[in-house]
Amino acid sequence: MKVRFAPFLLLILCLASPVFAQHRSSKDPTWWDKYQFLAANGPDPGPGATHSLSITGNVDVSNECGPQSETFIAINPSRPTTLAGGSNEIFRDPMRGYFSSDGGATWGGVDLPLPPPKGNGTDFGSDPGLAFDTRGNVFYSYIVVFFGNGNGINGTEMAVARSSDGGRTYPNVTYFSFQGGTNHFNDKPIITADTNSKSPFKDNVYVAWDAASGGSISGGLRFGRSTDHGATFSVQRIDNPHGQGRLIAADPFVGPNGEVYVAWNDIAANTIAFNRSFDGGVTFGTPGIVAHKSIPFDIAIPAESFRGALVYPACDADRSNGTHRGRLYCSWMDLTSIGTTDILLAFSDDRGATWSSPHSVGDSLSFAVDRFNHWLSVDPSDGDVTVSFYDTRNDTTGSRFMTDTFLATSSDGGVTFSNARVSTASSNEHDCDGVFPCQGINYGNQQGDYEGLVSFGGASYPIWTDSRRQLDPATGCRRPFLMEEVFTDRIVR
Repeated sequence: MKVRFAPFLLLILCLASPVFAQHRSSKDPTWWDKYQFLAANGPDPGPGATHSLSITGNVDVSNECGPQSETFIAINPSRPTTLAGGSNEIFRDPMRGYFSSDGGATWGGVDLPLPPPKGNGTDFGSDPGLAFDTRGNVFYSYIVVFFGNGNGINGTEMAVARSSDGGRTYPNVTYFSFQGGTNHFNDKPIITADTNSKSPFKDNVYVAWDAASGGSISGGLRFGRSTDHGATFSVQRIDNPHGQGRLIAADPFVGPNGEVYVAWNDIAANTIAFNRSFDGGVTFGTPGIVAHKSIPFDIAIPAESFRGALVYPACDADRSNGTHRGRLYCSWMDLTSIGTTDILLAFSDDRGATWSSPHSVGDSLSFAVDRFNHWLSVDPSDGDVTVSFYDTRNDTTGSRFMTDTFLATSSDGGVTFSNARVSTASSNEHDCDGVFPCQGINYGNQQGDYEGLVSFGGASYPIWTDSRRQLDPATGCRRPFLMEEVFTDRIVR
């Protein structure tokens, strides 16, 4: 979820219009689309126990009413047939969790807990991130947004839920770092854990998020560190406290010896920024730069023209025993010379002190293509680098409306990549194949801000949302549409 605040009262008035969600500015906070639906209609009934559905080679993980977005996935390194996932629920309050014990062939679903509302208002969750530790615990991070009845936002706080049964249940949740009012907004947390067997910080849990909405200097980039399996988190700011404080989308990741790295989008400087810690996240150095970029915040490409595609880094480290052990990789979206968007990658062999020149992970094609909503993962067993992303190369409208999920793979340390299509059906979330407006698309949400990916043991597991089933009637739905569903697949490299 991305947030860039307009003046708050004006934003409330604008969003009161039922038409606004279909013609919103890409700079507006996307969680308002969820809030507007819930305020007008109330939450949809909970799906209870759900079961995945195989769809022409891909797996519909969510298989439930209404739209989902912003997916994430993690794998248990001690038992790689166990995976856990998560997504936003747009028509319901809680986060949704998913679990699989057979390598992603089948999945079940569960709702994540929410705290009591503050005062007489309501609250809901957004922005999933997941990570396993070496003990088989899975940690699920998200934000909780609190609203008053007609009084705007009451505040936000971080949540990290822990499951010891592979994501089937989340009985333990730690809530922390509450921010009141509208100036500082806890947003887009991503979580990771140190799973290196010889690391002095093994099983530490780290989560990073931005709290700098509205250009606030005092919000900045927040980093949480837990040494007690997610029971408590110490929090500090790790960007430049004298800088602009305008940033979004932090991604923490861990090196092979327990080094802690965090990258983020510095909107003010228009860079992919970076910081690092060599003492298990206790202290950080002076922030550096992975690369300069052209797009500061987001861009309204045709496939996501109603809300914009967000610029964020997705990074990982090579923790294998291969040739490139210790190499760091970061990817992000930026403009091409012809005005389309592409996924770029840079790597570092000196723990982030210097970075290679960015280059594309996508195929070189003779026609215009947009790529966006990517994620990156390095397989700790062999060091292969994989990047998943939406791609419009199969568009049949002539307008770059239709998307597929692709996987780019590199076995030479991120120097060259080969691309393969993952989704077995294309989606059009712009005009519903020529019919506009289409009742089966939630235009304020569209594909969300990010999609997940994890690689392990020679296989990759991308997870994404698409709308191929948008107009399928679903028994028990309040409206006859599934809208955007969560899909995944197991890709053996």
